[in-house]
Amino acid sequence: MSEGPEVIVRVEGEVGRLTLNRPQALNALTTTMCREMIAALTAWRIDPAVAIVMLDHSGERGFCAGGDIRTLAESGAGDGIAAREFFFTEYRLDHLLFHYPKHVVAFMDGVVMGGGVGVARPVRFRVGTERTVFAMPETGIGLFPDVGGSWYLARMPDHIGLWLALTGARIRAADCELLGVITDYVEAAKLEALKTAIIADPAALETLLTEFEADAGRPALAAHQDEISQLFAGDSVEAIVRALQGADSDWAREQAGAIAAKSPLSLKVAFRQLQLGAKATSFAEVMEMEYRIAHRLTVGHDFLEGVRAVIVEKDNAPNWAPARLEDVSEAAVDGIFASLASGQAWSPLP
Repeated sequence: MSEGPEVIVRVEGEVGRLTLNRPQALNALTTTMCREMIAALTAWRIDPAVAIVMLDHSGERGFCAGGDIRTLAESGAGDGIAAREFFFTEYRLDHLLFHYPKHVVAFMDGVVMGGGVGVARPVRFRVGTERTVFAMPETGIGLFPDVGGSWYLARMPDHIGLWLALTGARIRAADCELLGVITDYVEAAKLEALKTAIIADPAALETLLTEFEADAGRPALAAHQDEISQLFAGDSVEAIVRALQGADSDWAREQAGAIAAKSPLSLKVAFRQLQLGAKATSFAEVMEMEYRIAHRLTVGHDFLEGVRAVIVEKDNAPNWAPARLEDVSEAAVDGIFASLASGQAWSPLP
């Protein structure tokens, strides 16, 4: 177990600093962590002594692997109240960061997935390293690419966001830079020197990022960008799978295999989610939509089964229900997106 609080909150010079501090759990977010970050950011927003905010992590394995999935599944197996409270609070944090008035720099070193994307992607400066691994793998455990995935993934070029959502593919720093997931690439060995320099002179943040910038190399994704653009252009998940299966490409068949392992319900939810997200006119709009989805999927069969198969028992043999894409009805998907009862809807911080 790590020592100290789950989030280390302090002000160093003119820099408000938030350090995720659950390294044994890959800094997976809890409701308490989200609340503490909201409290600090709210205070620093109006504090003239805080010029910028730094968001980083303890440990070497990763920035943040997502939410505390086991705890969410335990809640989902019961009344689901704690799970809904987590998503309500987490999405408020994501929205706060999206509209934060001061510069925030996030160090996306190591694993950045799910909830880690939610707190890092909205900020102005996003630093990756050779250890950065980005993914939105939620369809593999019966969830969906949330924390603003409806906004960010839908706005990636050439259907790449949809590819990430449906396959759960992992990409490295060069690909992240190509897609705008990170804004700067710095060698991991130089991160501490960069952080020290920023704390010493926060006004020089942009200059320092330029000085420490390194070459992330050629993005591997570039070799498949045209394929993704063509094969993920279908008007349904089934159409995309057919296109992948019919393509004369080992890579395409690998993508079809990856999709086949995911929850059929989650796949159809993610497809519609990105369609609607592309049309959204505000970040709050997509967060309200995502909360409706989370409200329902976290108490559903596929989430509990996905966590059992992938995280708890690790047999990687989930029994999805329905088991086939063609058996997921439009009515079932409609129900996931339906409005919540009065008083249950998500709302941003006042």
